Amino acid sequence: MERLQQWLDRLLVLDVFLVIGAALWFGTAVVLHAQGVEVPLQLFQRLWEPLFTPAIGLLMAAALLSGALGWWRRRGQR
Repeated sequence: MERLQQWLDRLLVLDVFLVIGAALWFGTAVVLHAQGVEVPLQLFQRLWEPLFTPAIGLLMAAALLSGALGWWRRRGQR
């Protein structure tokens, strides 16, 4: 159980950085779009469904699972 928790924590850290990077990329792409540079926003839109949507979903699911595992562990110690 401890090994699963460690693996899940590492996955969450990597996923958080991916989601933060995507948010920064999106913000930059929107600013560039306003200046007439379309390529970064178009690339972001192409990667949205296959990369960023699952990353956000994985982040939410892993956070819920991590919380449930922590609750289960605390419950078992009583």
